[in-house]
Amino acid sequence: MEVSSSTSEVIVEEWSGSSSTKLSRTATITAFPSLSIQRSGSRFHHLWRRILEAFVPEGFPSSVTPDYVSFQVWDLLQGLSTYIRTMLSTQALLSAIGVGEKSATVIGATFQWFLRDLTGMLGGILFTFYQGSNLDSNAKMWRLVADLMNDLGMLMDLVSPLFPSAFVFVVCLGSISRSFTGVASGATRAALTQHFALQSNAADISAKEGSQETVATMVGMALGMLLARITMGHPLTIWFSFLSLTMFHMYANYMAVRCLALNSLNPQRCSILLQHFMRTGQVLSPEQVSKMEHILPVWASSWSSKKTELIHVRVSLGVRVSSLNHLELRDLLHFAGSHYKKAKYLLMERKGNICIVMHKDSTATDVLQSFLHANAMANLIDKHRILHSESQTWMDKHYEEFIQKLKVSGWKTERLLSPTIVWKANWICGSSDEKID
Repeated sequence: MEVSSSTSEVIVEEWSGSSSTKLSRTATITAFPSLSIQRSGSRFHHLWRRILEAFVPEGFPSSVTPDYVSFQVWDLLQGLSTYIRTMLSTQALLSAIGVGEKSATVIGATFQWFLRDLTGMLGGILFTFYQGSNLDSNAKMWRLVADLMNDLGMLMDLVSPLFPSAFVFVVCLGSISRSFTGVASGATRAALTQHFALQSNAADISAKEGSQETVATMVGMALGMLLARITMGHPLTIWFSFLSLTMFHMYANYMAVRCLALNSLNPQRCSILLQHFMRTGQVLSPEQVSKMEHILPVWASSWSSKKTELIHVRVSLGVRVSSLNHLELRDLLHFAGSHYKKAKYLLMERKGNICIVMHKDSTATDVLQSFLHANAMANLIDKHRILHSESQTWMDKHYEEFIQKLKVSGWKTERLLSPTIVWKANWICGSSDEKID
């Protein structure tokens, strides 16, 4: 509420809006010559704003990152195509179970559905066990993989009527595939919500996304039922519709992920930033790095036309000491007593790759520093340099400057998003002993 005063009159203005940049005047109250209230704006405008507040975070757009809108648009489009295809695949699945046939039994259909759900639950647990710690560091890639697995799951449901003798096996495969989707999509969505939240409003963003998803679900189900009705009894039309929507779904999901400009440091983004800094002395912005990073798995990135070298794949973080042979252990002992006396990590070259052994008392800052050091060393391998001395010299001269420039450019430098480091070591360097536990 804003008040302006003079010797003759007082005017009180009423303003409405959750963001300081989106305030609008709704009423003006004057006391001279008589008390009067003059309302501003139409009722339709006020109603539209109230409806919009149910779907966008409070304080929008200043309360979210610039990439929020573009990501949500593509994400809702890909979600819409998913709900439409779900109706087609569910129709095929129910037909295969025997819905509508006199020969089908309730207990038989129930048991088949039970096996389908059970295998999906077990698949989700196994996927979480093997990949749970890797989802944060590769949120973009796993977001794509999650939707690809969902597409495969729906494809299994659609083809299940074609293989009556292997029906249970096919639908269980589809259920396992979708269980991967549930885990990966939920985990990566949580990471992205934290990225979007500029004002500690992750809960609000998540709630408003739920409203958006609800509308997309209702529209998709309505369109899906209409499409299922039109294509009933026409197998070729069903397959054409399904495959066309699947292609659009993957394209929309790729575009949604490509819109993201994450400012957290994962192995790939660290490698891109460090390589550019070593060449030019400048640090790229999150938006620039997002256009350069590979969002497909490593095996698929080799087909990409991008020329960004994936140096980070030559770095192994958290190597187990007992996995090294005797010669490598001797070298490691030598490095522990020479190059890395004050460091909380050890580096060594092994068959063209850089291995990192972390100290048991290392912190998140030490992990980030070790990874950057290893990338600097990997960048020198092909140049036939003296790896340890030259990489250490570079770190001594430029590491602090690099970190400061990262902070100025908007990067989060508190930690490296990487899989959990399970194997660590302890070394004691003294005048007469060198020991690694």
